[in-house]
Amino acid sequence: MNIPRNPYRSALVRGFALCLMAASTLPSAAQSDTETGLWMSAEAQKKINSQWSVSGEAEYRLREDFGSTDRWTVSVGTAYKPLSWLKFDAGYKFMRVLNDDESTYRDDGTLKKFTPSWWCTKHRAFASVTGTLALGRLDLSLRERWQYTYRPQTTVDRYDNLEEEWEEKTKDGKAKHVLRSRLQAEYNIPHCKVDPFASVEFYNRSGGLEKVRYTLGADWKLSKKQQFSFFYRYVDGRDGDPNLHVIGLGYKYKF
Repeated sequence: MNIPRNPYRSALVRGFALCLMAASTLPSAAQSDTETGLWMSAEAQKKINSQWSVSGEAEYRLREDFGSTDRWTVSVGTAYKPLSWLKFDAGYKFMRVLNDDESTYRDDGTLKKFTPSWWCTKHRAFASVTGTLALGRLDLSLRERWQYTYRPQTTVDRYDNLEEEWEEKTKDGKAKHVLRSRLQAEYNIPHCKVDPFASVEFYNRSGGLEKVRYTLGADWKLSKKQQFSFFYRYVDGRDGDPNLHVIGLGYKYKF
């Protein structure tokens, strides 16, 4: 087996082992609320030279067992690959997100105020570094990504059940920092256009672990320029968020 010499090989192996150990010891989510969703994306990528590339992507998500829109996004990014096993990337994402309706109640249990589901805009910036270890046809990668998401102040309509009238409610601006750690394994099957992959990703905030994503999927290379991706993803939600079963479909075109 031909293993490339890499000064960070031992660190990647240790990181791989630690992530697997952490995933195996994660407690199952306490909440029973579970949803099914569909995530679809299309990406275009342009290689500038052997080290630099730029990309653009559009994504649309359904949730609540495919019955409701979750969000749609457009993003742009750039990647720099100084070595075959090391990559840096950064980008910006514009998001339109549909939030759940909200209700408040009086002490006797009767409705006090009701806010229907409402749209908001979010802005997200991200930067990451990925290290890859090649073991024959198996590639192991560890990606660390920082992302910052900001929701500007917005105004929504709210119904006051006591006064029996609609009123405007101001939602304050909100910012969030997240560190995402993803471990992925991808295998190149000889004489096959389909490459399976699996990954586990941890979302960490200052207050602790926010959620975990487990993914199984495959990339289907139609040609040197076109690729389809299919995956199943289980999202272990925390802090009252529902668990998600996600079917994912993606398309990528390389110029």
